[in-house]
Parts: sequence; structure tokens; C-alpha cells
Amino acid sequence: MPKPESFPIEKIYVPVKRKKAIKPEVVDEIAGSILEIGQQAPILVRADEGRFVLVDGLHRLEACKALGETTIIGILVSAELAHQRALLSESPEAQAERDKMARLKKLRLEKEAAERSTAALGGVTDTEAQLLRSRSAKVVRDNPKASPSRTSGSAPKTLSEWITQQKRDGGRY
Repeated sequence: MPKPESFPIEKIYVPVKRKKAIKPEVVDEIAGSILEIGQQAPILVRADEGRFVLVDGLHRLEACKALGETTIIGILVSAELAHQRALLSESPEAQAERDKMARLKKLRLEKEAAERSTAALGGVTDTEAQLLRSRSAKVVRDNPKASPSRTSGSAPKTLSEWITQQKRDGGRY
């Protein structure tokens, strides 16, 4: 397997068709990652008449350009390997993998947003938090599609559910 080496960015040609696929948000995300932990995955290039043609790693290349880098870590591959790689990137399996990764990224972003939202609630006063909890408990209670185990006699999952259950059962809390 060829070893990664440093290539001058100015000598790397990006085919016009590939340039159209640039997503600025992906470039920004990769640039941030490169600033944090450095370039982890090398790009792939092939030699072509005194220059290199990009085979894989468009967004990494653009991120390095945006950061003002003059070189990038890459692996020199043969033209036939580049051709095989291009065919593979168009395969249904490759598209399925890209879709899977996009779904995982979306789930991760949603989880992070939920965590930030929960952390933001930490700054809410006790009265406001209690009001929010009682509203959400009412939504669950009034929702005919809500899980029956959450609304009928199950062990409470939150403090507000426990308080509601105690009030309903006539207990003191």
C-alpha cells in the first residue's frame, strides 16, 4: 500500500465536474476538524502530465485551501485504481453508505441539540421548570397515542410524574 506524502495544493487539479459537488457547510465542518485534530484521512491523487488530478477528498482539499495551507497529505494512486474508485463511488452500495452516514450525522446533531436544550433548561427557574413539566405531562396524559404504560399506574419516570402520581393516590410528597 502506498504511503501518504505531502503534495503542493497548487499542483492539484480538480475536474470541473467534481467542483460542482462542493458543499460549503461540509468544507467548514472539515476545516474546523482539521484545526482541532489535524488532517486524519489523506486525499487520493493520480499523476497527470506534471500535475496531480484529485481522485478522492474534494472537501478535505477545499478545507485545507480555506485554511491557507500550501500542502496536503495524500496518496498517489494509479489511473486504473482511480477509475475503479470512480465506478465504486457511483455504485448503489456506496450511495447506501453515504445515506447511512447522513442519517447518523442527523441523529448526532439532533441529540446534541436536545442536550443543549436540556442544559439551557438548567437556567430556568424552578417555577418555570415545574410549569414546563406539568404541560408535558398533560400532553402525554391527553394524547390518545401515548403509551398506556406511561399513563396508567407504571413507575414514574420523572419527578413531575411522581408528584402527579402521589397527588392522584392521595399521598404526601
